[in-house]
Amino acid sequence: MHAPAQDERPATGRPSARAGAIRSSGIRRILGRAATMPDAVNLTIGQPDFPVPDAVRTAAVDALTAGRNGYTPNVGDPGVLARINEFIALDTGWRCAPAGAEGHRGPASMITAGTSGALTLAFLSMLDPGDEFIIPDPYFVSYPELGAACSAEPVFCDTGANGQLTAERVEPLITDRTRFVLFSTPSNPAGVVASKQNCADLLDLCRSRGVVLISDEIYDAFAFPDARTDARVGDPSQKCCPSPARLPGAEDTVLLVRGFGKTYACTGWRLGYTAGPAWLLEAMSKFQQYTFVCAPAPLQHGAAACFGVDMDPFVLDYQKRRDMIVNKLGPLTHIAPPGGAFYAWVRVPEKLGLTGSEFTEKAAEAGVLVVPGGVFSRHDTHFRISYATDPSRLAKGLDILADLMK
Repeated sequence: MHAPAQDERPATGRPSARAGAIRSSGIRRILGRAATMPDAVNLTIGQPDFPVPDAVRTAAVDALTAGRNGYTPNVGDPGVLARINEFIALDTGWRCAPAGAEGHRGPASMITAGTSGALTLAFLSMLDPGDEFIIPDPYFVSYPELGAACSAEPVFCDTGANGQLTAERVEPLITDRTRFVLFSTPSNPAGVVASKQNCADLLDLCRSRGVVLISDEIYDAFAFPDARTDARVGDPSQKCCPSPARLPGAEDTVLLVRGFGKTYACTGWRLGYTAGPAWLLEAMSKFQQYTFVCAPAPLQHGAAACFGVDMDPFVLDYQKRRDMIVNKLGPLTHIAPPGGAFYAWVRVPEKLGLTGSEFTEKAAEAGVLVVPGGVFSRHDTHFRISYATDPSRLAKGLDILADLMK
C-alpha cells in the first residue's frame, strides 16, 4: 500500500447546493475594486458619512462600563424592548408584547441583529422549498439570495419608471404558493417612498389573499419633507414616511422591519427590530435562539437612546445632496423620484447604447465609482448612486457622470 499522490486524494468536502445557489454580492465586488482606486470619487457605499450622535454613543459606552456585556433574552433586553414597543405604539397604535409572551394574541416584537437579521429570520420562518415570494424589481441585493437559501423562488415585480410597487402590479403574480410580498420604503436602490395609497392597496390585497406583507423600513426616519405624507397614529403632528403599519388592522398582516444603522450612522452595530403577527414572531424568535442568539447586548442600550435624538438636520442636508443629483442629471436622463434614503436610481441614456455595467466601467475609467443596475435588477439599464459622501466630492463625480452622458 502506498499513500495516494497529491492529485489522487479524494476531495475532503464540497459546499452545499444551498451555498451554490447563492451569488456573491455585486456591491462587495465593487467595494473591493474601490479599495484599489483610493483617488476615485466613490459613490457606491450606503453608509452615512456623519458621526453617531453623542447621546447614542454615550449610552452604549455606559452600558459597556456597567457590565451589560452578557447575553440578553433572545428577543432582546426587556427594558430596551419595552422602549421600542412604546415607540411602536406611538407610531402605529400597535400594542406589542415580546415575541413568545404567553397568552398574548396581539402583535409581538423582538430586537434583531440588524434588519438583515430580521429578514433572515422571517424567510426561515415562512418559506418551505418550492414556495414563492414577491419582491420589487429593482430590489435590495439580499432578497433573492435569502430565498435561495430557503430553496424558495423569488417572483420579480417590475415597478415601472416611478419605482412604486403597486397592488395592480402585484396581484397577477400571486399564486397558491405565494407566502409573502416584500417591499421597502424608502427603497434601496432607488430611494423611492411608497405612497400612502399604495401602502393601503397592498395591505388590502395581501389581507384578502392570506399572504404576509413585509415592510422593510430600514430608512423610515430618513424620508425627506417632500415625501412625508403620513403621520404617526399617537402623534399626528409628527409627519413621516408612509407605512402600511399605520393602517387599521395592519398588525394581523404586516411584518414591520426597522433598524438603527442607517439613520444613526451605526451600521456596524447590527441592530434592528421587528413587529407583527404573534405566530410569526414566535417562529422567528425560535430561529434566533439557534442562530444570532441575541443582538449585541450593550449596543441595544445605545439604540434605545436613538428615540430621543433629532436627526432632521442630517436628513435635510442629505436632501440638498439629492437635489444636486436631480438638478445635474435629471435633464440628461430619467431618475426614479427619490424621496428618502441616500440613493438615486439613474437610467443610462438610451442614446449611448450602453448597458448599466458598460456605463459603470466607463465611469470607473473616468474616476467615478457607481454600482451597475444589474446588481439590483434583472435589467442592466441603470446604475445606483449613493450620495452618502462629501458634497464637494459628490459634485465632482456628478460633473464627470454628466459629461459621460452628454
